[in-house]
Amino acid sequence: MASSNFKDHLGRPIVAVTGMGIITSLGQGLSDNWAALTSGKSGIHKITRFPTDNLSTKICGTVDFIDIPVPNSVERSFAFARETTIEALAQAGLSGDFNGPLFLAAPPIEPEWSARFELADRSPPAAKPGDAYDRFMAALRQRPDPAFQEAALFGAISERLSDQFGTRGLPVTLSTACASGATAIQLGVEAIRQGRTDRALTVATDGSVSAEALIRFSLLSALSTQNDPPEKASKPFSKDRDGFVIAEGAATLVLESLEAAVARGAKVLGIIKGAGEKADSFHRTRSSPDGGPAIATIRAALADAGFSESDIGYVNAHGTSTPENDKMEYSSMLAVFGEGLKAIPVSSNKSMIGHTLTAAGAVEAVFSLQTMLTGTLPPTINYINPDPTIALDVVPNVKRDAQVSAVLSNSFGFGGQNASLVMTREPA
Repeated sequence: MASSNFKDHLGRPIVAVTGMGIITSLGQGLSDNWAALTSGKSGIHKITRFPTDNLSTKICGTVDFIDIPVPNSVERSFAFARETTIEALAQAGLSGDFNGPLFLAAPPIEPEWSARFELADRSPPAAKPGDAYDRFMAALRQRPDPAFQEAALFGAISERLSDQFGTRGLPVTLSTACASGATAIQLGVEAIRQGRTDRALTVATDGSVSAEALIRFSLLSALSTQNDPPEKASKPFSKDRDGFVIAEGAATLVLESLEAAVARGAKVLGIIKGAGEKADSFHRTRSSPDGGPAIATIRAALADAGFSESDIGYVNAHGTSTPENDKMEYSSMLAVFGEGLKAIPVSSNKSMIGHTLTAAGAVEAVFSLQTMLTGTLPPTINYINPDPTIALDVVPNVKRDAQVSAVLSNSFGFGGQNASLVMTREPA
């Protein structure tokens, strides 16, 4: 087949997905995750990682079944990313050095307070006000602490992944709040489209659930306080939704130009057809009530894909289960799809896995591709009390068999970071 047949409507290389790996609170690996997700199983549970006395939220979707050498957020995030990358490369049939760029979405985490207190306890006494930095450095010189150093370096995770998997060039670490995972995929797509590489490794990971993170989100009134039973707390698009459930997870996608994938005989799992990204300057955490930036993001993704609204057969919603964000997302989709929205199934994976924050966009991209591969729409569970102001087909409570050829996946994050992806099945 001539190379011209591997170009999209704008003459750019078509970008294929040839490998996927995933970890969420439902388990490790694509097979186990998909079986649990489509059966309507919840991974939300009571917090056991730290005490929750006097906290209003006592539930989460943590991943506590991966061994890590040091119990901190950086080590957890690295371990999740490592495991999903191993799975994705195996599915893609790639071994040895990856020899392509790495784009990593990682949480903006710092050493946890317990580690800071321990360092302060072994630091020399203060000689003068404001000399804490000098004291901490003296303590670290006296007794080096590699784990603390890793936790203090924002780019440490990507550097370790690059060393282990042999990626090429400077690894990119990005953090665009809840849109991060989708943004990492978008960067990989753009690198291939621009002819800078034939393949890209896109990874999104978040192992940052800690007491501090929980308290910070609680102070924003963003978390659900419906603790009992835990599995019923996340209820996107329901009238009695009261906040998201904080969670962990990771996903890796191996992206290749379709030409390169076909040339090496790789199995193509799907196509990243379009990506859109828009900023929202309305508020540091709240989305613009009129949904303008989200509307523009969806339209940008459709335009990038060369699609009209009628081409989308299913929407994997951001669907956080917060009162404001769910309403904004609905109004945004309504503005784009109009009356046609009633005929488009829209479901939220977060009803079962919680909100995996930095990893969400990539986790949900994997599930979106799996939806097309299997002909199964995952449900939105806990949909018992519908919100009459949100008229959506949310695939309520039970999976549905349906052949879908194009999916829109939304990721609308804090700080005005909005990203949407359009994915399709392999072209004929």
